[in-house]
This record gives sequence, C-alpha cells and structure tokens, in this order.
Amino acid sequence: MIAAALTIRKCEALEEMQACFRLQKEVWEFSDAELIPVRLFVVASKIGGQVMGAFVDEELAGFALAIPGLRNGHPYLHSQMLAVRQAYRNGGLGRRMKLYQRDDALARGIELMEWTFDPLEIKNAYLNIEKLGAIARRYNVNQYGITSSPLQGGLPTDRLIAEWWMKSKRVEAVLAQAARAEFECRARVEVPAEIYAWKADAAMHERALAVQGGNRERFQRAFGEGLSVLGYERDASGNGKFLLGEWDEGWRY
Repeated sequence: MIAAALTIRKCEALEEMQACFRLQKEVWEFSDAELIPVRLFVVASKIGGQVMGAFVDEELAGFALAIPGLRNGHPYLHSQMLAVRQAYRNGGLGRRMKLYQRDDALARGIELMEWTFDPLEIKNAYLNIEKLGAIARRYNVNQYGITSSPLQGGLPTDRLIAEWWMKSKRVEAVLAQAARAEFECRARVEVPAEIYAWKADAAMHERALAVQGGNRERFQRAFGEGLSVLGYERDASGNGKFLLGEWDEGWRY
C-alpha cells in the first residue's frame, strides 16, 4: 500500500538528484560503469527534461527521469528511467508517476513521450499498454548490450519502444476507463509466466534465450507488416500476451 503522506514533485535540490542516483543502483544493481551519473539528472532538469520524485516523509520512494528529444521535427520526451523502491511497489505508484509526467508535459505543449521496455517483463508491459494506453511498433535488438543488472538475467537487452500519445483519444479513453477503439487482432506474441524464474536461474538461461529469440522474430515480422502492439492480456496463471493490429492515426485526434 502507498502511504497517504506520499507526494510527487519535481526534484530541484542537488541532494534530491543524489537520492535518485542511489535509488537506481538499489533497484537495478548496475555496475558503476552503467549508472546514470548525478550530473545527467541535473542537466535533464535544466534543459526541458523531467526529474520527478515520489516522497514519503522526505524519503525517496521512487523517481522518474526524462530527457527532451525531437521526433520528425516535433519535440517529445524520452522517459529514460522510472524506479520504485521495493516497499512501495504493486500499489500503483508507477502509474501515478507517469500521470504526473503527462500533466507536466501537456502543460508545456508536449504530446508524445517514449520509453523502452523489456518485452519479457509481463507486469510492466501490462502497465504500459493497458493501464497507460501506450502503443509499440518498433523493436531494438540488444539496445544496451549485455548489462550487469541481475534483472536482465544475462540476456540481450532487447527493447520495445513505447509511444505514449498523451492527448490521443486512445490514451484519454484508457485513463478514463472508458471504451476504447476496437481493432482486429492479427498477431499475438506470448510470454510465459515462468520467464522470471528462467531469467534468474543460470541453468535455465537457454530456455529464456529461446523465448526471447522466438518473440524477437515474431515482433519483427509483425512490425514489418505494419502492425502495432495495441493490447495486452494476462491470464490467471500469469502468462502474458501482446495483441497486435493496425494502428489508425485517427485515434490520435
């Protein structure tokens, strides 16, 4: 459960940036060489990005870091990191922080936010697609190389790119828990619930790698046919399933 005293606000003091730096190490357990330095948190806050923290009695419970970018000549935000301390997970804090990012971006006239996410992370995929209304139509193979974080299980860092069209009809319907535009599901990509255990067990590495490789091919083929991730399902056993169909640009307006 999230404490009632929790507040989300922009991080401005250097000490708050340093707390964000420490929390990323706690969450991902990166080697020092892979950590985002404090100075990038500071720079992001100065050049139109976002450094936002969730605080409980001045303890940092989570943070979000985004940097500004250009996509086809239009400004957007790339959300590089969103971290939640273990004690505050599974209570909706991640979603609340994304909505705070959205409010800030829209107030500045920015309508698109993007971020990468691991297609094998079932809970995160469900949040991105079903609870926030993001879509995905690009796949990057081994984007960051083999990372030191144990969360990756030694697998290549394959990533889907979430596109969050924050003023779109789709997103507004999702956030209002209203009916969204229907689509014909033309492809499915499945992720077994056991993937977490397989990634954590060196003896099961090849099985996890096989799932990743097979799904990589399925995504690349579907995206090559012009399909997009538009839905996500989870069953009672915890298995995940990406649903792909044709993205209608009219849903953005």
